[in-house]
Amino acid sequence: MKYSLLDLAPIPEGHSARDAIANSVSLAQFAETQGYNRHWLAEHHNMPGIASSATSVLIGHIAGATSCIRVGSGGVMLPNHAPLVIAEQFGTLAEIYGDRIDLGLGRAPGTDMETARALRRHMSMQDTFPQDVVELLGFLGPADPEVRVRAVPGVDTGVPIWILGSSLYGAQLAAHLGLPYAFASHFAPEMLEEAGEVYRRTFRPSVYLAKPHFMVAMNVFAAETEEEALFAQSSAVLGFAKLRSGMPGPLPKPVERLEDHLDPSWIAAAQTRFTVSAIGSEEMVKRQLADLLERYQPDEVIVNAQIWDHATRLKSVGIAAKVLRELGAEAA
Repeated sequence: MKYSLLDLAPIPEGHSARDAIANSVSLAQFAETQGYNRHWLAEHHNMPGIASSATSVLIGHIAGATSCIRVGSGGVMLPNHAPLVIAEQFGTLAEIYGDRIDLGLGRAPGTDMETARALRRHMSMQDTFPQDVVELLGFLGPADPEVRVRAVPGVDTGVPIWILGSSLYGAQLAAHLGLPYAFASHFAPEMLEEAGEVYRRTFRPSVYLAKPHFMVAMNVFAAETEEEALFAQSSAVLGFAKLRSGMPGPLPKPVERLEDHLDPSWIAAAQTRFTVSAIGSEEMVKRQLADLLERYQPDEVIVNAQIWDHATRLKSVGIAAKVLRELGAEAA
C-alpha cells in the first residue's frame, strides 16, 4: 500500500489565489520528501476558495517544480470537456514530464449548473460519461490507422486513467473497464464500504490493470495535541457549512469554539462528512488510521488536509506520512 496526497488548492481567508498556488507548490515539494506517491488536484469552478480551476495548467506548474512525485487530477470533471481536449492536455503533460502524470476522472460537473453551462455551452442532459471515458482511453492509447482523429500530443502516451466516485456508479464503471478506482470518502463517506466491495467483486482484468486497485480518501488533521488538531479542523467544518448554505468562500480561519460560530445542527451535519478521518495527536491519528485501514483494506490511501495555516498543514501532512509508514505503507 502506498500513500498519496489530495490538494484542493484552498485559498485561505485573507490570502489570494496566487498565495494558494504557491502553497500548492510548497506542499507538493514537501510531500515528495515525505514519500507521498501522488499529488492530485481537483477541478472546481466558480469557487472563491479553490485555486485549481485550470487543473491541467496547475498540474504542469507543480510537475515542473518537483522531480519524482506523480502529479495528476483528482479529478478532471469530464462532463465539462470534450475528451479530445483532455487527451491533448494530458498527452502534452506526459510528453513533457514522462510517466509522472495521472488522469483521474469525475462524472459530476464540479460546480452549479449555471457555471456548467458556461463551461460547456451545449450540454446534453444525456449521461455520456462511460462513452467519453472509452473515447479518452482511445485517444491516449496506441495509434489506430483506421481512426482519422488523433490526439497530438496524446496518442501512444498511455496516461493512466482513474475513475473517481462517491457512489456505486463509478465503482461499477471502473470494474467494467478494468481501471483503478478512487473513492471520495473525504467528503462523501456513506457508500465507501459497499463501493469497495462492488468494485473488487466485479473487477474485470484489462490491458490497463491486472487486478483491482482501490484508493480511499481520508481526512487527516494531525498536530502536537488533540486541541491543536481540532482547532485546525474547524476551518474545514466552517467551510463545509458555508458551502452547504449557499455561501461558498475562502477557507475560513480556524476558531476555538465552533458552537460560537455555527448552529449545532450545522456542526452535526458537518461531522457526518468527517467519518473517514483521523484527528488529533500523532498517537491518536495512528490509532484512527489503523482502524480505517483495517476496515477498508485500501490498496492506496490519499490524504486530504484542508487546513488554513500553511505551516500547520505541512506539519499535519508530515505526521500523516510518518504514521502511515509505521502502519506498513510504502514510501514512493
